[in-house]
Amino acid sequence: MPRIIVGAAIISDGRVLACERAQPPEMAGKWEFPGGKVDPGETEEQALVRECQEELGVEIEVGQRVGADISMLNGSAILRVYLATLVNRAQPVPLEHSDLRWLSHDELDSVPWLPADAPIVAALGPLLPSSA
Repeated sequence: MPRIIVGAAIISDGRVLACERAQPPEMAGKWEFPGGKVDPGETEEQALVRECQEELGVEIEVGQRVGADISMLNGSAILRVYLATLVNRAQPVPLEHSDLRWLSHDELDSVPWLPADAPIVAALGPLLPSSA
């Protein structure tokens, strides 16, 4: 049974939060959605709330799934991404990342995404307002 990894596409003011990996070295400098492994006894939503608190120091409200399941790590893990919003409009802090950026629809391709997150970026495009 593959391990479930969850990610949060946190949207605020028509932009989505992107996080730059600090480690491991082979992933450093690549961008992702915050999140992590679902622990035993946790729901996917509970894991996302916990991970965003640990990685960003913020509380989120988890919404609907975005995109399809993404097979990772030679099939040993599945990534599932959910839309999310910030509770109390608190601002995220990069506690475990090198940098954070709020990206508009037109900026989604301005950072090098991790391969697993790229299909979610494509699925997010129609959900963000375009300046075109």
